[in-house]
Amino acid sequence: AWCVCMCVGLGVGVRAWVFFCVQANGALTIGTLDGANVEMSEEMGRENIFVFGMEVDDVNALHKKGYVPRQYYESIPVLKRVLDQVRSGEFSLPGNETEFHGLVDNLLNHDRFCLLADFEAYLKSQDDVSALYKNQDAWHRKAVLNIAAAGKFSSDRTIGEYARDIWGVESFKMPPAPATATAV
Repeated sequence: AWCVCMCVGLGVGVRAWVFFCVQANGALTIGTLDGANVEMSEEMGRENIFVFGMEVDDVNALHKKGYVPRQYYESIPVLKRVLDQVRSGEFSLPGNETEFHGLVDNLLNHDRFCLLADFEAYLKSQDDVSALYKNQDAWHRKAVLNIAAAGKFSSDRTIGEYARDIWGVESFKMPPAPATATAV
């Protein structure tokens, strides 16, 4: 019963892994509507994924207006509590309590992907995920539809497109292996 979360601007290499390894096993996706999730919703139907938060144009507008992530931290009590717990070392191994300070500092001061701005929308979508999970027939139906739609996202296709469109290289066929003698 996996549910994968992806946010606007997440690297395509991670997407390929998610598509093939997780989605092909029936994972339901919860994520913002960026390029990869747009493709996924087109293949499996928008009703079969959980979309939340801003779209790319919204993120760009927010940055243009002047995104201040700390304002979300200060105005959303549950977000503040979560980030304070992470910063406190509650989720760190003993002796490594400062492990996530850099992560929290980055979210509060930079947050390039506007995660804090999407936090409340994510919580609402997660409630939808939890409600669906209680209806196992509906959950399994969506999982099967995800599996059926996963073929487009195979690693062969993804690597081929990267080679051609991003890296600018052509594929080639390997010469046949030399014939070997077989034992009689």
